[in-house]
Amino acid sequence: MDPRFDITEAEIARTVAVFYGAVRRHEVLAPIFAEHVGDWAAHEDRIAAFWKGAILQKAGYNGSPMRAHLSAGNVRPEHFEIWLALFDEALRRTLPPWSARAWSQMAHRIGQGLRAGVQNIDAGRAGPPVLR
Repeated sequence: MDPRFDITEAEIARTVAVFYGAVRRHEVLAPIFAEHVGDWAAHEDRIAAFWKGAILQKAGYNGSPMRAHLSAGNVRPEHFEIWLALFDEALRRTLPPWSARAWSQMAHRIGQGLRAGVQNIDAGRAGPPVLR
């Protein structure tokens, strides 16, 4: 299958590394990730494999991003806005504008789904599911 847009595996790996460098320095996200990530290199490889599958349609990622975010227990809906802002900045720093925009659009769609899942878990504790 053809890639969803023009990007290389090396560009994906570099973008993921730049993004997680920013995450590790962020005052809100760093403590959340620190609770769950012990081996940053392995985590970055796993996330790069996710993106290679999503963008390049390459096999290699086995997992469920929704399950991972829901089971973490300390991920909240408001964290996704921060996550996406840092991710967009990493994209701008590492990629040509067209590739950055295409990947950003994909990341925002995925982020909306993850946020909705986390939001519904939070809302389930206090009421009916949130549909927006």
